[in-house]
Amino acid sequence: MKPKTRPMPPPSSVVPTDPLQVRSGPSIVPHERVKLFSPAEWEEFVNEWTSSLGEYGLVERTGGTGDLGCDVVATVDPHLTDGPWDNYQCKHYDHPLTPSDVWIEVAKACYHTLTGAYTLPRAYYFVGPCGVGTKLARLLKKPDEFKAELLRVWPSKCAPALIKGKIVPLDAPLKAHIDSIDFRIFQHVPPLTLIEGHAKTRFFAVRFGGGLPPRPPSPLPPASIASNETRYVQQLLEAYGDHLKCAVTHPRDLEAPLGKHFTRARESFYCAESLRNFSRDTLPGEAFEHLQQQIFDGVIDICESTHPSGFDRVKATTSQAAKLELTSSALLGRVDIADRHGVCHQLANDDRLTWVPK
Repeated sequence: MKPKTRPMPPPSSVVPTDPLQVRSGPSIVPHERVKLFSPAEWEEFVNEWTSSLGEYGLVERTGGTGDLGCDVVATVDPHLTDGPWDNYQCKHYDHPLTPSDVWIEVAKACYHTLTGAYTLPRAYYFVGPCGVGTKLARLLKKPDEFKAELLRVWPSKCAPALIKGKIVPLDAPLKAHIDSIDFRIFQHVPPLTLIEGHAKTRFFAVRFGGGLPPRPPSPLPPASIASNETRYVQQLLEAYGDHLKCAVTHPRDLEAPLGKHFTRARESFYCAESLRNFSRDTLPGEAFEHLQQQIFDGVIDICESTHPSGFDRVKATTSQAAKLELTSSALLGRVDIADRHGVCHQLANDDRLTWVPK
């Protein structure tokens, strides 16, 4: 006989009410998600953040076997062989970093700059998802004490572990080199600083989810036709001429409703250009180019069908673009009808769509 039970309803905290939560589960806030990263993902995350700082001409992720204690190397001027550079040492541990976690890394920097493997960095940052602990934070604020402690632990912590199968003693040249180093170069970057900075990059939405940021308003087209508009404008004038059965050489010759259509076409073109810039600033890779290809694939059969005139072909093609389901686009939710029309004009600008076949 089973024991007596008292059925209980599920706690309200786990009853999902958000449709997105039903599909993907509860969201994990960034400062907790970074703790779930693999060491390689953590290095990639730090690399993305460092690349966004703007003070470096070149940022390279070099972590792995044989990295000599350098995970993310940020160079101020890559054209200078011995110019200033900073090192970001990535430590993806499940606890705040302690002195024992970093002694070997500090030793690598001292030893390899003595041997000439690389020059001393301008700054050497420790970065971990749990930050640094109290003891390491105190030592970083007291560089002379930090140096003295390294010299004290060198025989036990550094000498046998610095190079596999070799003992690296603290001899006179090495000690003199360490004494010459200003230990104020050793610092740390709090994880929240990394996350707040990363949130301003185009990598954030892909790495943490939560959707894209709001899109700024699209600019209105200038009064004069810009140089990047000439081809699609020429194609539209040919389409209007095909419809009117006479040549149209300039937009000022258009009367309503063609003049109004031309105005809307330029506005939609600039909407699509604005979307291109938004995609570049908020997403990595070629999300906008992928969107363009989706729209091209969805309208090309309509565009290449028989139509009474080029103008009818324009209207049928842009109408088809407005109906497409773009469910696989990373820009989903940020694409308006005007953007879809504008992408058609971008494709015409690149001669991928033709309104009046020759």
